[in-house]
Amino acid sequence: MDDITTTTLSLFLVLLILLSGFFSSSETGMMSLNRYKLKHSVNKKNKGAILTQKLLSRPDRLIGLILIGNNFVNILAASIATIICTRLWGPDAGVIIATVGLTFIVLVFAEVTPKTLAALHPERIAFPASFILMPLFKLCYPFVLGLNSITNGLLRIFGIKINDIDNDHLNSDELKIIVNEAGALIPKRHQNMLLSILDLEQVTVEDIMVPRNEINGINIEQPIDEIINQIKNSVHSRLPIYRDEIDHVEGFLNARQMVKLLTYDDNEITKEALLKAMTPVYFIPEGTPLNTQLLNFQRRKSRIGLVVDEYGDILGLATIEDILEEIVGEFTTDFADSSRDIQKEEDGSVIIDGSATIRDINRTLKWELPTDGPKTLNGLILEYIEAIPQAGTGMRLEGYPMEILQVKSNMIKSIRVWPELYQNKTELD
Repeated sequence: MDDITTTTLSLFLVLLILLSGFFSSSETGMMSLNRYKLKHSVNKKNKGAILTQKLLSRPDRLIGLILIGNNFVNILAASIATIICTRLWGPDAGVIIATVGLTFIVLVFAEVTPKTLAALHPERIAFPASFILMPLFKLCYPFVLGLNSITNGLLRIFGIKINDIDNDHLNSDELKIIVNEAGALIPKRHQNMLLSILDLEQVTVEDIMVPRNEINGINIEQPIDEIINQIKNSVHSRLPIYRDEIDHVEGFLNARQMVKLLTYDDNEITKEALLKAMTPVYFIPEGTPLNTQLLNFQRRKSRIGLVVDEYGDILGLATIEDILEEIVGEFTTDFADSSRDIQKEEDGSVIIDGSATIRDINRTLKWELPTDGPKTLNGLILEYIEAIPQAGTGMRLEGYPMEILQVKSNMIKSIRVWPELYQNKTELD
């Protein structure tokens, strides 16, 4: 070492500091990579990404390799710096200057700066570095394997198994965070659709069904002329056929069969023809999540079903269109048409039918009424005041000023709400 000039040692020291920065940036870049961006690059046959994925398949060995290289160059750099400083300033002052000076240089040029750069641009650092680290890994494999055997043995003493590496699978809540943080990469409407799909498992058929008392069907016991008139004026593409009451449902009459029947003369349409044209009833158990029900509709090639409770009583009617609206939103754009139960008045107030579902209200008016209890506004108000109110009763529900307009048969039929007053209160708060 005494035969090597100070200039040569200085150049060698600079090289070692650069190598230290390389190992530091490689470690941070590899560990900061987005695993899904990496997989996307691998699918595009990016050679750097492919090598990086191979290295990351065993992160313990990758870290071992990088630390072997980093510690080796740092220790060697410290020895050379000590020799240089000792030559220039003597043995006593040289050791102190070498220690302080090299610590500062390593921190700035071999640690903080390269690691910050790698954290900001992991792909730009990790992918090129993999072309160097992979051959180096093969060259140093015995040393890396020996080091990992010792460290993994120590971890096993504490009950940690290195093979129990957490996989990259995400749950629905984590996926929602990714979608929300996508920003401009995914249009806002597409974000809402993706989030709605992820929410399907948390929503049941009761949340989107048409309540029993609002089901529009054909009572086969009615006179045939009334039935024909009902079919001609129906706005629905599928109608349940029942006897006297909906609990005695016989089947469904779809739009195609309706059109076919209406091509006949009125005197040729009989109740027997209606019963022969109908399709079988599909019953949906209450509590069925929407993601499950969507698959059930697909398997059965059905579009409509009746929701029943554990006793077989009919609770309501659910269609595949109702589920699709949970994903893409209402199929209409006009406010008045978006929900037949919600009407906006000229004075800024909103008239809401008591049977309107909480989810429909929240979606249409962008409110945040609780959905973990009663499914309708009528049920939510009754739960809140614990009594049957009279018409004209005023209240504030979840911050929204409301007035009960009509009560009939122990049910709230209509409510007036002033959203502007709620917004003004929020701004004052």
